[in-house]
This record gives sequence, structure tokens and C-alpha cells, in this order.
Amino acid sequence: MTVRGEEASAVRNFDVVLVLSGGNALGAFEAGVYEALHEHDLQPDWVIGASIGAINAALIAGSAPDRRIEALRAFWRPALSPGALTLRWASIFETSRRTTAVGWSATAGRPGIFGPLLSAFTPWTDDQPSIFETNQLTITLEALIDFERLNAGPCRYTATAVDLETGDDVVFDSTATRIKPDHIRASAALPVAFPPVEIDGRWLVDGGLSANLPLDPVLSAPPPRATLCIAVDLLPLHGPKPATLGEAASRMQDLIFAAQSRRSIARWKAAYTGREGITLSLVRLAYNEQDEEVAGKALDFSPPTVEQRWSAGYRAGMLAVKGVHTEAMLIGVPGFNVIKLDR
Repeated sequence: MTVRGEEASAVRNFDVVLVLSGGNALGAFEAGVYEALHEHDLQPDWVIGASIGAINAALIAGSAPDRRIEALRAFWRPALSPGALTLRWASIFETSRRTTAVGWSATAGRPGIFGPLLSAFTPWTDDQPSIFETNQLTITLEALIDFERLNAGPCRYTATAVDLETGDDVVFDSTATRIKPDHIRASAALPVAFPPVEIDGRWLVDGGLSANLPLDPVLSAPPPRATLCIAVDLLPLHGPKPATLGEAASRMQDLIFAAQSRRSIARWKAAYTGREGITLSLVRLAYNEQDEEVAGKALDFSPPTVEQRWSAGYRAGMLAVKGVHTEAMLIGVPGFNVIKLDR
């Protein structure tokens, strides 16, 4: 008999922690990874996210297991606007289509997440300078997430942010804080594009600025039992030499954030080496299928691109699923095991 959902988590002899990085529109990849895990009974016991990862994590933790894919699809595949329909047929060339999609989002915004260009300037507020407004994201989150389940359900939720004034890391965890939409919105408040969010007198911004792949919450203390940590990284460490200014800008962004992930994993591997009494396997699933991505890729929310990223994530997620049933995943092997899965 196949055991599904929260029951599957209860009978496993190991915990599953899902760590989701930032990357704005690239986050559709994370939804695909989760779908593969979901279909094969690898429901997470704890989800941790930064930026768009915090949003995807909230959709997962804040939905009943049988509604999680539906919630993710509602966020990533909403009813098409007239503009989106036009973009679908904007060009027969993929690069042109994606570039047009980036320009559309940069000008018109992404309904349900952020407003049109300069929407935050009306009315102007000196304490929240930004290019776009994100108030509508609150409405979207309230519509798609069961906050009672998010705060009191069996799946633990954590989002990270950064104090804009002090630079301190800020962690919101459902075991200690009652999570509201503003906590999630703060985690995704990337300056200068999106306004900071005030919570308890502190102005907070995107957690990805400090750690785009937020591993610290789960690795800062040894897990109480065997743990499989699946870390989904949206920005690749390796990539081709840029040929244009746009490609150079995109590659710079990749390196800034992906290098964070590399250093974080190396730091924690060194910290756990030689320690006894832990059984933890860390699997990093990176969005490496980026040959067709363009400069400004994080603003390409067009339906065809979302579908392609979702499918790429599903394929990556299946690597983890297959690994659980092989010795490659080292489940049950004592120590801190960093597993690299390549197609």
C-alpha cells in the first residue's frame, strides 16, 4: 500500500527538509522539483525559503498535501492577461520571445506579485523607495495560503530576511513567530525593485542578499534524527563566457549568488566533519538548464518559460527521488554527506 502525504512523513525513518533559494521568476523550477517529490511521497517536514523560495515554501507549508500542487499552479500559472497572450506569439524565436517577456514584466509588472513600472512612486513615500509596489502580493498570499495551517500544521516553515539598516540576518520560523503575509513579502523585498517591509519597527529586505540558499536555519544545529536536506538553487555556478553586455550582467548575478551557496556548503561541511551522532545528507539541485535564458531572466514570467522551468525542475526532482532508493543518497549513513546529482 502506498502511504501518502503527512502519513508518509510519519512512517519514514528520516526527515526531509526542503531549502528553496531566491531567483524571482526562476522559482517555477522549484515548483517542478516539489511536484516530483510530492508524487513520490517525499513530503517535507520542514521548508525553508529566501525571496521567491519563501513564497513557494509558504504555498507548500500553508496548503494541505492534496492541495499543494494546485496552490503552486495557481501562483505560477494564473489566468492569462491580454498582454501575456500577445507575448505568447510575440516572436517565433525563443530569445526574442523571452526578451520581450522580460520587457513586458519590467514595464507592466506581474499581476498578483508586483505593480507596473514606477507604481511605487504614486503616492511617493520617502521611507519605501522602489520601482515597483508589492501590496498586491499580500492579496495573492492571503488567497492561496491557509495561514492557520502554515503556523500550526505539521510542516514547519521558515523564511529569511535582512534588516535594511543594520544588515542583520532575520529569521521567521513558524515554531516561534506567527507568520503573516508581510513576513513572506519581506523575504522577497529585493532593493531597489521592491519596497522594504516594516515588521516590529524594523525595515526588512530580501533574505537572498545575505544567503540566497538559506541553509543556516537547518544546519546551525545537528538534526535530532537522520535527515535528507534537498537544497534547490536557482542560479548556476558554472556558465559560458558572456558575449554581450546583457549576458555579462546576467552572469555576474549568477556568480554573486551561486558563490554564496558554494561557500555556505563548504563552511558547513567543514563544521560537521568529524562530529559524531549525526546522519545528514545534503543534496543540491541546481537549475542548470539555462542555455535559453536571457538577460533579465528573473523577470520572465511568460507562460511558455514558466512551463519550461517547471519541467526542468521536475526532471531535477526526479534525480533526488531516484537517489533515495539507491546507496547514492547515503540515507542512514552516519556523518554529513554532500551529494551531487548530475544528469
